[in-house]
Amino acid sequence: MKWPISSLSGVAVIVLYCVFTFSSWALFPTAYSPVTSWLSDLGNSTYNPKGAIIYDLGCIFTGIALFPFFIGIYKWYTTEKWRKTALLTTQAIGCAAAFALIMIGVFSEDAGSLHSLWSDIFFLLNLIVLVLMGASLFTHPRYIKAIAGYGFVVAVINLTFLFVSNTPLLEWFTVFTALGYVGLLSYNTAKT
Repeated sequence: MKWPISSLSGVAVIVLYCVFTFSSWALFPTAYSPVTSWLSDLGNSTYNPKGAIIYDLGCIFTGIALFPFFIGIYKWYTTEKWRKTALLTTQAIGCAAAFALIMIGVFSEDAGSLHSLWSDIFFLLNLIVLVLMGASLFTHPRYIKAIAGYGFVVAVINLTFLFVSNTPLLEWFTVFTALGYVGLLSYNTAKT
């Protein structure tokens, strides 16, 4: 079976981010908890001198893997102009989000306000991608409706993180539920 690029790169996104994140966490010199620590603390060379570069590289490699994931969404195009336009917009914003994730790795917490700027951009673009993707595919005959529902739940979690409660645990929940959506969409793409 030939796997679509979006499915292969979706798996790579999940594996890369998890391997680099948890490897960095293993090198964190003190107690570290998602309840009290931001993901980016893993990439801070003051907090995590041995593991910071691992987390930062993980963000860069994951961002690179997101490009073919978003480009591969062309598999969902139909003859409907509105859907194709919405998916093209999703792809463009998704690639911008991928670039923002790379910049999070380039400008770690050590870079101060530059890191915060790229993090804010990434989470905002991620929210837009989730909403656009869900709206674009919701009525698509090959889109699994349970995945659509999950995608909208992830968008609400992301929205809550951005505008209501900016806490470390919610950041972790936002990132890992979004990775779950990447996995489900990769599966749905491969299945079709």
